[in-house]
Amino acid sequence: MKGKTFVPRLHDNTKTMEQQTTLIDTQNLPDHREVAIDRVGVKNLRFPILVRDKAHTSQHTVATVSLTVDLPHHFKGTHMSRFIEVLNHHGTVIHVDNIKVILRELQTRLDAEAAHVEFEFPYFIEKQAPVTGASGLLEYNVRFNATAHQKHSEFEVTVMVPVTTLCPCSKAISKQGAHNQRSLVTFAVRFSSPIWIEDLVRMVETSASAELFSLLKRPDEKAVTEHAYDHPVFVEDLVRNIAVKANADPRIVWYKIEAENYESIHNHNAYAMIEKG
Repeated sequence: MKGKTFVPRLHDNTKTMEQQTTLIDTQNLPDHREVAIDRVGVKNLRFPILVRDKAHTSQHTVATVSLTVDLPHHFKGTHMSRFIEVLNHHGTVIHVDNIKVILRELQTRLDAEAAHVEFEFPYFIEKQAPVTGASGLLEYNVRFNATAHQKHSEFEVTVMVPVTTLCPCSKAISKQGAHNQRSLVTFAVRFSSPIWIEDLVRMVETSASAELFSLLKRPDEKAVTEHAYDHPVFVEDLVRNIAVKANADPRIVWYKIEAENYESIHNHNAYAMIEKG
């Protein structure tokens, strides 16, 4: 306006800072119900990670991440933003070697005795067809579960491997053919020294009637079909075959093997499980 000088309201920023310093931290308020929470945190967070690859040194993929801690009975809530801060502190790509460090940071930042992380992601292995050698990538689901309690930590790897199973009973009683189906094996292990994802996958695939391929030409299809017919397995055989291989590997100190056959001539699935260690 004419004849008047404009003076900026510098005190507005100061007021904003004062307001920020007096914001109530609701999560730190006491809770009088005296009920502790075993796990609280964030789930279903998508984040890029870098995983060791036996054939190519490393493999980039995207994981679905869960980060949780325990919450003592006297705290009302946890600070959800701190979980994301810890994850992002390690850059735009998480290397699996950092998982133990992430656990310790969660314990420190959230003042927790126990912290848990889960990374589930698609993992790709290049496979050659058995006759023609045609190459293609096959996808497997992999899960890393890690827990830190005070100074102790555990790490668990799970591979989910699709295979083919052919019914021994059907083969024994049928004059022509035998029913077969897609099966899914969930193989979880804890180990004393590092073990490759690919090694766990091979334990499963070599225990089934046949493995799966992303690319098969007619000679390959014939070979895979005949191989399955020559190697019939019940769901019980499948988990036992894997267990024998796991028992023979000194690196594996605990395992849980689950197999589910998506039956082709029944309206139910066949299931078996072995846990040891």
